Amino acid sequence: LHPENKLRASILADPAFTRRNTKDNTPSVLNVEMVPGHHVEVAVAAKGGGSENKSKFAMLNPSESIVDWVLEMIPKMGAGWCPPGMLGIGIGGTAEKAMLLAKEALMEPIDITELQARGASNRIEELRLELYEKVNALGIGAQGLGGLTTVLDIKIKDYPTHAANLPVAMIPNCAATRHAHFTLDGSGPVMLDPPSLEDWPKLTYDASKGTRVDLDTITPEDVASWKPGQTLLLNGKLLTGRDAAHKRMVDMLNKGEELPVDLKGRFIYYVGPVDPVRDEVVGPAGPTTATRMDKFTEQVLAQTGLLGMVGKAERGPAAIEAIKKHKSAYLMAVGGSAYLVSKAIKAAKVVGFADLGMEAIYEFTVQDMPVTVAVDSTGESVHKTGPREWQARIGKIPVVVE
Repeated sequence: LHPENKLRASILADPAFTRRNTKDNTPSVLNVEMVPGHHVEVAVAAKGGGSENKSKFAMLNPSESIVDWVLEMIPKMGAGWCPPGMLGIGIGGTAEKAMLLAKEALMEPIDITELQARGASNRIEELRLELYEKVNALGIGAQGLGGLTTVLDIKIKDYPTHAANLPVAMIPNCAATRHAHFTLDGSGPVMLDPPSLEDWPKLTYDASKGTRVDLDTITPEDVASWKPGQTLLLNGKLLTGRDAAHKRMVDMLNKGEELPVDLKGRFIYYVGPVDPVRDEVVGPAGPTTATRMDKFTEQVLAQTGLLGMVGKAERGPAAIEAIKKHKSAYLMAVGGSAYLVSKAIKAAKVVGFADLGMEAIYEFTVQDMPVTVAVDSTGESVHKTGPREWQARIGKIPVVVE
């Protein structure tokens, strides 16, 4: 690994118990297929855990509709997989074969616009086009806030299966498709040219569109004034903490022990940053999926005086109820843009649980960090209102009001 191209150490050994960080991102998950020939084809995917968490699998009855199952699952996946992105679908084989097919499908190039232009030539391509239209008609949109585009492509692979079975697997991938494909034929080392930055649009952020917030002086009255969908620019001291830190904090609270940092009146960012290189104060620091912290939210808000949270995607019913009860707020940072988010972080230091590595509690000093009010102090969630509004606008699928 190049010392100036560090990846976040995200792999944990002993997953059911101590969940100890291996510190070097090993071991990988490796699938090998022996085929005729005299060369080796390699496909590498550095896949995000947030999208992998939203994978779905079902043993359908042979008479059931794959389309209906997919359309039922997509809303249940929420926004933690960072739509818009791709869906890999595996059909047939056995349970494990269907999952592998879905993952392999995600390795294929994005070509839905070409398929739309030429038209389908087989049933699988017909299914791709049907699902592409119907999934986008759900109105889930970018980051789950509502919009026209939920998927950028749908890839499908199938395999013969037992007469009694219809295994179907679906694995999403966010727009950050970190893939490398190369072939070894014995002629020498493989050299991969990095993509040209000229192929990407020039993006600038207009800070005048957001309301500046000083986290060092913020009050409950300030939080109560925020409206769902409002853009804020965070400034000042922002704490971090995700799964391991929350579990340890709750264990300490249950024992009556004092936490390493006072959370009263503070905001906490659900993030595990990458180590810095060169002159960086912190490496890429994008938000992690907030629903994993839902089960801790009521206790942490009630016992620590924490004022608000920042994360990725939606919050579940229990967390929303806790936010409403304690007049808190949940702010959504943009998933899939960890490097850009880190540019708003001007200083970083570990203030608790240093042994947890990237899951330690940091204190960031942020400047104009853009976030969206996703759940306000009354419990209104834009992840519920936004997609419902867009689904009605698109008008292809009936809107179900809860």
